[in-house]
Amino acid sequence: MREQIEAALNKVRPMLQRDGGDVEFVDVTEGGVVQVRLKGACGGCPMATMTLKNGIEKILKEQVPEVTQVIAIQ
Repeated sequence: MREQIEAALNKVRPMLQRDGGDVEFVDVTEGGVVQVRLKGACGGCPMATMTLKNGIEKILKEQVPEVTQVIAIQ
């Protein structure tokens, strides 16, 4: 599942990088909760929560059905 998550994140990454940010895959729990770290401009952006839920989480759930949630960690 880790490889599938990385592949899905690679589809999102160019959009984040255009705005000076990035996303780093940290871990996935047995329950399908994916932990990511938002980097660069995304780390302090007021829209980061929307990006996480409406962008990253949506694509990960579409690409990897086992994913139940995506959360950002520090």
